[in-house]
Amino acid sequence: MRAMPTEGATPAGRQRSVGTVRLAVCSVGEAGPTRIDDLSEAGPSRLRFPRVGGALEAVLVNTAGGIACGDVFHVGLDLAAGSDLVFTTTAAEKVYRSDGPESRIDNIVRIGDGARLAWLPQETILFDRARLRRRFEADLAPGAALLAVEIVAFGRAAREERIGDGLFVDAWRVRRGGRLVYADTARLDGAISDLLARAAIGGGAGAAATLLDASPGAEGRLEEARALLEDLHRAGEGVETAASAWNGHLALRMLGRSVGPVRERITRFLTLYRGLPMPRVWQT
Repeated sequence: MRAMPTEGATPAGRQRSVGTVRLAVCSVGEAGPTRIDDLSEAGPSRLRFPRVGGALEAVLVNTAGGIACGDVFHVGLDLAAGSDLVFTTTAAEKVYRSDGPESRIDNIVRIGDGARLAWLPQETILFDRARLRRRFEADLAPGAALLAVEIVAFGRAAREERIGDGLFVDAWRVRRGGRLVYADTARLDGAISDLLARAAIGGGAGAAATLLDASPGAEGRLEEARALLEDLHRAGEGVETAASAWNGHLALRMLGRSVGPVRERITRFLTLYRGLPMPRVWQT
């Protein structure tokens, strides 16, 4: 007679998802269109390239339908000099509950001189008891431009879900010309919703967004960014925002009770700040 597994036990030999995409792009001649130079895909990760005008757009698809305990995903982007790429995802990424193992997302980008990357994935949704370590590393040439945005929802707002136990570690490292110019690590471990309820941490937030503009001239756009945020704040309440600039880049934070208002606010800000519409998958 086979014994039944105890509650909370980790099943032996569980199959993990390991997804990898690596994309290299280059421009055709001076100021020419950007094209794919090399592409590799493995596991449940796939890239799709909708036919749109302007910059080349890459849309990441996770055919596994989400991230579960112990899954590992890697994205590697290499932008040659003068290329222009928009990177996004087909939908929000869901990180499901774990019975112990941590999932990992590693995003590594290299941006050549004069190249531009808009890193615009849709939001990441953490379920109760999710355990995730995420890393974003960028190596920029002196004249490269990076605009990166990440949105995180702590629990499913429609179900009024709280994260009573979980792990979220989000580490950003940006280097220009080999020199570290931006480093930021957020770590929430344990009763995440209770931690975010503290005034000094989240003030009751259930969702957060981070924007980093590490493009040439970004530091000089601070007053413009603050004016846009002030206008958006008057148009709708419920989202706290702040922007600062130093060391040649601009950073922005948003906190909201739920992910919907945060997503709407960052979308409107990006549309005005970039002077371009959001990727089409954001509008479906």
